[in-house]
Amino acid sequence: MSLNGELLTQSHGDKALDRSPSHVELRGVSKRFGGVQALAEINLTVERGLVHALVGENGAGKSTLGKIISGVIPPDAGKLLVDGRSVGFRSPRDALVAGIAMIQQEISLVPKLTVLENVYLGTESHRGGFLRSASTLRRFEALNGRTSFGLSPNTLVSRLGVAEQKRVEILKALARHARLIVMDEPTAALPEHESEKLLAVVRSLRDSGATIVFVSHFLEQVLGVADTVTVLRDGKLVSTTPAKDETPANLVSAMLGHAISLAYPPKVFPTDDAPVVCSVRDLSRRGSFKDISFDIRAGEIVGLAGLVGSGRSDVARAIFGATQSDRGTIEIDGRSVRMRSPCDAVRAGLALLPESRKEQGLLMRMSVAHNVTLPHLESVSSGSWVRARQEQSRTLELLERLDVRPIKPLLRMSALSGGNQQKVLFGKWLFRRPRLFIADEPTHGVDVGAKAAIYQLIASLAQEGMAVLLISSELDEILGLSHRVIAMRRGQIVAELSDGPGRCACFTEDAVMHAIFMVE
Repeated sequence: MSLNGELLTQSHGDKALDRSPSHVELRGVSKRFGGVQALAEINLTVERGLVHALVGENGAGKSTLGKIISGVIPPDAGKLLVDGRSVGFRSPRDALVAGIAMIQQEISLVPKLTVLENVYLGTESHRGGFLRSASTLRRFEALNGRTSFGLSPNTLVSRLGVAEQKRVEILKALARHARLIVMDEPTAALPEHESEKLLAVVRSLRDSGATIVFVSHFLEQVLGVADTVTVLRDGKLVSTTPAKDETPANLVSAMLGHAISLAYPPKVFPTDDAPVVCSVRDLSRRGSFKDISFDIRAGEIVGLAGLVGSGRSDVARAIFGATQSDRGTIEIDGRSVRMRSPCDAVRAGLALLPESRKEQGLLMRMSVAHNVTLPHLESVSSGSWVRARQEQSRTLELLERLDVRPIKPLLRMSALSGGNQQKVLFGKWLFRRPRLFIADEPTHGVDVGAKAAIYQLIASLAQEGMAVLLISSELDEILGLSHRVIAMRRGQIVAELSDGPGRCACFTEDAVMHAIFMVE
């Protein structure tokens, strides 16, 4: 796959590009949000035609730096230079004029518009006040052909998967003649095989002359695609080095300021006589999944693996009562239960950590304490009045246990970093001790330090006797934490693999991949 070089060498005003090695420079750039110093005196050079990765813990300043480069937010102090010229971006549109675009972690497309309409939204070909749809379509087909994305121009974006929507975002940036693209966690919501495809696109963009600023928590991906890696910690630049000289362990040490084990916690297997906590039989929902049956014992972590769209999250939501199944039974501790709503599930001792904390799990404008206690208000209320002191005290205990920083129950949820938001989401469902804990993408969008803490937490919940159903797009995460793995494909269970004593000899990533792709 290659891109037309002319596309990547156009600049505003049809001026010839400055061919110096430096594409962007930041000199003494600082940014503060209220009482938080997000960036402090950053001096950084992004060289032309390379992939420059930014890594660090949640809250280290990576996304803030990317947003300053792309004009989303202005710096409080310092200078930003593009092609050797000082600029003062007041908006992303100003940055686009200079050939800079940003693909943010959250998809920013219009779902009800087609791929074609999204790619050229605001830049359509016009003549005499009329939309020249034929001309716009020709531009799209030329760009689509050069990238080999194979996207249909008339498909509604709402019908595309996350990976395809990311491709639409890239086409949108290239259609605006972007020569530098900031990508913020571009693979965060993608399964492994889709991530590899996107990384191939990043390499192709670089080979065609584009500059990529690549923000990611996935260190193996960073080292596989980046030419240069910059580490940020607490808003300060720690190091900038060639990627070929780094290892994941070295990057983690630089990010955290100390070494940390990248290994999964040791597995403690439940005893053979451990009671069955959750029993699912013949659960079905038309168009989503069919004849789903499995048991989870006390102290057991069962991984539910499958491609996006395989039905794994739909099964979890049906067990929790967030959606209704057409038939089938669910038993908790040997007692048949009917989950008409999440309230029924909570009363039955179930908890669901949803795959999207912002859309399905947290209220970002409310306080940490309110988020934690929302499903359990009767525990901290008298009549219609919330006992604020008790609410804050119970929340404080959970924040300390989960090492949430800062430990401030009254802080607005949106003020926390992604990793700490995810820990609060765990706290919300550990306010009461559930019998079955369903974790859907529990480490989505968190840094390596928070991942290690979440892995330890999940393992400890099982060791305390809780049953855990784990869903993740990262197969190494599924295999590293689970005692058993149930593989799904097209809404049905296609394989079950066991680890530990009497384990299946095929408890491997290859075996799971073969099952979910139905490869012989």
